[in-house]
Amino acid sequence: MSGEASAQGTSPRAPRPATQKSSGTVSKKGDRGAKEKPVTVLPQVGEEEPKNPEEYQCTGSLETDFAELCKRSGYTDFPKVVTRPHPHSNFFLSSEKPTLDDQRLSGSCSLNSVESKYVYFRPTVQVELDSEDKSVKEIYIRGWKVEEQILGIFSKCLPPLSQLQAINLWKAGLTEKSLDIFIALLPLCSPTLRKVSLEGNPLPEQSYHKLLSLDSTVVYLSLRNNTIDDHGAQLLGRALSTLHCCNRTLISLNLGFNHIGDEGAGYIANGLRLNRSLLWLSLAHNRIQDKGALKLAEVLRPFELEHRELVERRRLLLAKGAQERSGSMDHEKNQLTGVISVALVDKTEKMQAVKTAKALGKKKEKSGEVVKKEEKLGSGQSPIQGTPKKEDPTKAGKGKVTIPEQKVTKGKGPKMGNKEKRSILLDSEQLVAEATDMLNPLLEPVEHRDGKVFMAGNKVLLYLNLVRNRITEVGLDGFLTTVQYQAQFLKSKSVSKGPVGLLRLCLAVSPHHPLRWLVPPSSLSHKLQCLGATSAVTVFCPVPAPDLPCPITVPFPQKNCFSLPCPAYTTIQELMLPRDPIGKAKAREEEATVLST
Repeated sequence: MSGEASAQGTSPRAPRPATQKSSGTVSKKGDRGAKEKPVTVLPQVGEEEPKNPEEYQCTGSLETDFAELCKRSGYTDFPKVVTRPHPHSNFFLSSEKPTLDDQRLSGSCSLNSVESKYVYFRPTVQVELDSEDKSVKEIYIRGWKVEEQILGIFSKCLPPLSQLQAINLWKAGLTEKSLDIFIALLPLCSPTLRKVSLEGNPLPEQSYHKLLSLDSTVVYLSLRNNTIDDHGAQLLGRALSTLHCCNRTLISLNLGFNHIGDEGAGYIANGLRLNRSLLWLSLAHNRIQDKGALKLAEVLRPFELEHRELVERRRLLLAKGAQERSGSMDHEKNQLTGVISVALVDKTEKMQAVKTAKALGKKKEKSGEVVKKEEKLGSGQSPIQGTPKKEDPTKAGKGKVTIPEQKVTKGKGPKMGNKEKRSILLDSEQLVAEATDMLNPLLEPVEHRDGKVFMAGNKVLLYLNLVRNRITEVGLDGFLTTVQYQAQFLKSKSVSKGPVGLLRLCLAVSPHHPLRWLVPPSSLSHKLQCLGATSAVTVFCPVPAPDLPCPITVPFPQKNCFSLPCPAYTTIQELMLPRDPIGKAKAREEEATVLST
């Protein structure tokens, strides 16, 4: 039985037919080679062997490269690269009656129509193309999880995109590991990539601060709706600036719709103490109360330096003084060497002039003696005695060393010029070193009051949004003091160039702000019940309802706990209105409309 079973079954280690000889016997060398070589599994009939994605050379076309790399990585169903759809200019549905064809189309419940309706919700990679050369400018991924392998594919097909400017990942299911892969991908992309948006991607570790490393090239960063709390705000505040280093590339940071409280606002304020690059900051829709608001307002006006900041300031001043002294000593040495070299050159010139004068005098005497001898000898002179006459011009020519002397004097000019250039270069290097030192905010001018040292405050931040937090009149008073100081600072004559402070401060939605909601009539009553009673908003219905007028003015929640009109808020608005560029533009538009009518 066992022999029959072995005869019927096939051994898994049986050699492949290709390795067998025609006689059916295999040599010992072949046996050894067959044992050493691993058994390769051939693909089934009808299946193609997947190609290595590392061997593929990207062409610069995202649609082609992404599809080919996905196929080579083993994906059969992968997102397609499509052009980002733009909304129509008319958001509101017309009141015209639907045609008969539209009714038939909406009434059909076939499988094809249902599938076509859900095509919009399939995962896609949306791209924004340039209007001229049709190159990819922005990438949008919305509502589907981006796996680590997909990010690896992006790391190959995104670097060839020379005009890529922005990457937006909305609810992409990022994890800590995938975030690290994404951060490693950014330096590989084109230098034009400056904007990164990671919204709706909450992480347990809240390691978003890795995007603000010292070698980061991100200029615009949006981290909305990521449930960032005080711990995440602490990490971000440290990434903005610390005592020894600070971020110099980030210009815009959006932290709206998170869970940042007073402690988190304090950490962000600490990051703004020594940061001189951030211009735009949004903390709207958070949980900031008066304590956090006062810390933010305090950083934007003169604040007292802490002990560790004073120690670091003194260390920087000492280092700067030592550098200046060493630079001045080098400059003096260069000047001394220049004077000594000039004196040596003058002395050599005088010595050479004296020697040439003596040589010329001696040769003149010799020539005079020769002439006297010739006069005495008369015409009976031998030809041998005429040889000195022939040698005299050559000797006289040798004696005239004026040409090499002129070369020496000519060479003196460039030598002195090189030394002067070196001294100028040293001076410029010293100025550059001083400029780099002055970039440190701790070396900015300070004010001494009552034994304390006060810094002028952060005047680089131009935009601050704190709408829909929990700020009361106490927090408003802090911002009023800040705005009054910055307005007075701007009027001073010393401020001709450089930062000027806040240009726009958002603390509440204006009651006249035309916010519009597009909601169906069925959910309109629910929306009205959920609204507060502190502001107003205009709601437009897509389909006219017989029992509800359209548009409808309803209350709108602000969350900031102060009522309008408020004296402090009104004063802030009056002080900010001349500085607000958006307010100026609106005023000009209103004036233009009035003049046109």
